[in-house]
Amino acid sequence: MSQPVPFVIDPTGTDRHAEYRALRARGPATPVDILGLRAWAVSDPAVLKALLTSPDVSKDGRAHYPAFQRTAGTWPLALWITVQNMFTAYGADHRRLRRMVAPGFSARRIAGLAPIVRSMVAELIDELATVPAGQVVDLRERLAFPLPIAVIGHLMGVPEDQREGFREIVDRVFDSTLTPEQAQANAVRLYARIDELIAVKRGDPGDDLTSFLISARDEESGGAGFTDQELRDTLVLMINAGYETTVNVIDQAVFAMLTSPDQLHLVRNGQATWDDVVEETLRHESAVKYLPLRFAVTDVELPDGQVIAAGEPILAAYGAANRHPGWHGPDADVFDVTRRVKDHLAFGYGVHFCLGAPLARLEVAEALRRLFQRFPDISLAVPPDALRPVPTLISNGHRELPVRLRAAH
Repeated sequence: MSQPVPFVIDPTGTDRHAEYRALRARGPATPVDILGLRAWAVSDPAVLKALLTSPDVSKDGRAHYPAFQRTAGTWPLALWITVQNMFTAYGADHRRLRRMVAPGFSARRIAGLAPIVRSMVAELIDELATVPAGQVVDLRERLAFPLPIAVIGHLMGVPEDQREGFREIVDRVFDSTLTPEQAQANAVRLYARIDELIAVKRGDPGDDLTSFLISARDEESGGAGFTDQELRDTLVLMINAGYETTVNVIDQAVFAMLTSPDQLHLVRNGQATWDDVVEETLRHESAVKYLPLRFAVTDVELPDGQVIAAGEPILAAYGAANRHPGWHGPDADVFDVTRRVKDHLAFGYGVHFCLGAPLARLEVAEALRRLFQRFPDISLAVPPDALRPVPTLISNGHRELPVRLRAAH
């Protein structure tokens, strides 16, 4: 069967919704071009779930991607496939690495973080309350950014004076408009920061996840623990995933409430909860639009007869899948907090399901609850179509979110 010309994914993320529709119109999976790399984008949720749980699909490019070495040296998003942690691991290696990290995200530990998250949110909301009535404030900068940074900084034990530096570097990890040279330079800076953090925590360990992982690296034997590179890359994963995605969920949830007054009314009247808002935001505006990459271990036949050949890359098109009419009906593009089927793939699926999902949900729900309680008259300060997307094909947020917290007197 001849394959169609690859659909070119826009690296700037200018019109994600049009891309989602175009991908779905081309079938359950279709060839795409991602910054010069050819892959299969899978937008059908049933097919995507099957691939995400199949042993015939791997995240280990070193083992299952013949072009790995060439791509690692030339592709702007190379870091997404070269890291050595549970994000890119397959089979027994994935189970080993996830086992090492999972205790840091246990239900007991997340419950213990809840009062800390509430305190952080309260402090940020108090700071927003000092903004004069009628003045425009960037809520992405003043709430969506600082809360996840503070939470992941606390969880990982990142010193406060280092957190802002991590933020700039992580933003560029997700930026798909960088040249390969710029991306490589940013990776060097990222690893320098990670090595500084490891050195600090080895010298002065604390009750934090970084210290725990270092201890696991240093004390485990017989190949059951981390290698040095796995430790570094696990910290890369924790800081990147724990920060950027939650920023965008807060951003998109606030935007949805400010542009859907009928939905906000349902929440305020008790017909829906803030948890409902979080889940619908995750479905409607997935924090991760596309997640690179997976690789076919063997030839994989698709329901429409197409075949993903062994070694070919696979792109999980989470944003398109979460809005698929076959899953959520003809109104899948509508934001509806009372939606009966709340399922989505925003946190992945199968063995790679995000360990930090409960923490992210906690942060977003608490931020929304406090924000709209404290500022009942909050409004968007610009027309919705004036907001600019962040320049990336991966994450899904706005460059800024200008609001007025209170009307001018």
